Amino acid sequence: MTPINAQAMEKAHILVVGDVMLDRYWYGAVERISPEAPVPVVKVLREEERLGGSANVAFNVASLGAHASLLSVVGEDPASHSLEQLILQTGIEPFLGRDAELKTTVKLRIIGRQQQLIRADFEDLPKTEVLASQTRQFSELIASQQAVLFSDYGKGGLAHIQDMIELARAHHRPILIDPKGSDYSKYQNASVITPNRAELQDVVGPWQSEAELEHKAQALRQALNLGAVLVTRSEEGMSLFDSEGSSHVKAQAREVFDVTGAGDTVIATLACLLACGLTLREALPWANRAGGLVVGKFGTATLTFEELFA
Repeated sequence: MTPINAQAMEKAHILVVGDVMLDRYWYGAVERISPEAPVPVVKVLREEERLGGSANVAFNVASLGAHASLLSVVGEDPASHSLEQLILQTGIEPFLGRDAELKTTVKLRIIGRQQQLIRADFEDLPKTEVLASQTRQFSELIASQQAVLFSDYGKGGLAHIQDMIELARAHHRPILIDPKGSDYSKYQNASVITPNRAELQDVVGPWQSEAELEHKAQALRQALNLGAVLVTRSEEGMSLFDSEGSSHVKAQAREVFDVTGAGDTVIATLACLLACGLTLREALPWANRAGGLVVGKFGTATLTFEELFA
C-alpha cells in the first residue's frame, strides 16, 4: 500500500460540509425491570457528549492530522453551544450558520450493560435563507482546500449541494459524498460517492451476483457522471467502481464492537489521502483498514495518523 508521511497530511486542507449533530451518551446500571412497562430501568451514572454527523467526519479528518474546516447550520440553543465548544476543542475550524428557529440535532443514546438500549432523536430542518448564506461561505473557502467532503444525513443542511459541487469542480477539487436517500441525482458530477450496501440497494435495487452489482453500480456512475462509486459492504469489504472497472478489498477480520460512525472514518480517510495526492485506488486499502480499526471502538470514534499507518 502506498505510504503517506505525517508532513504531507499536515498540509492537507479538507472542507467538510453537511448536517452536524450532538451525540449524547447516558451510561448506567441496569438492575431491574420497570413495574410500569416491560423495559429495563437504567440508573444513569455518567453522561458524555461527542461530535456527531458531519462534525464527527471533520473530527476524523483532524484526528488523522489534516486541517479540517466545517461548514454547517445549527440552532441558537444550548445544544448548539455545547457542539461548538466540542468542535473548538478538536482543532476543527468551524463556519456555523445559525437559525434561531432551528433545533440543533441531538441524538441521545442510553447505554446499559455495555449495550445501547434506546436512542432518542431531537431535530428539525433549517431555513432556506440560512442555507443560501452557506453557499456564499463555501465559495469563499473552496480555493484554499485540497478536497471537499459532503456528509449528507438528510437533515436539510445540503439543500444547495449542486451549486457547491459546481463551485468545487470549477476549482478542480476532489468531491467526496456520503449520500442519503433514494435520489442520487443531486450528487451528479462528484468525484466519488460512498453508499453502504443497504443505501445502494435503495437506489439501484438488489443484486444476485457480483456481475450484477458491477453492472448496476457502473450504470449509476455513468448516469450521474460520477468519477467512482465506492460501496462499503460490512463483512464483504469494499468495492470501488470507476472508469477502469472494479477493485475489491476484503474486510479486515477483527472483533466488531460498534459500527457507529465507521462510514465517517472511511470517507474522512479517503478525503485526506486524495488531498495528499493519492488516487482512489491507492487510498482504498487504507480506507478499508481505517474502517476495520474504528469498529473496534465504542460509539462515534476516530483514528490517529499513528494508528492508521502503524
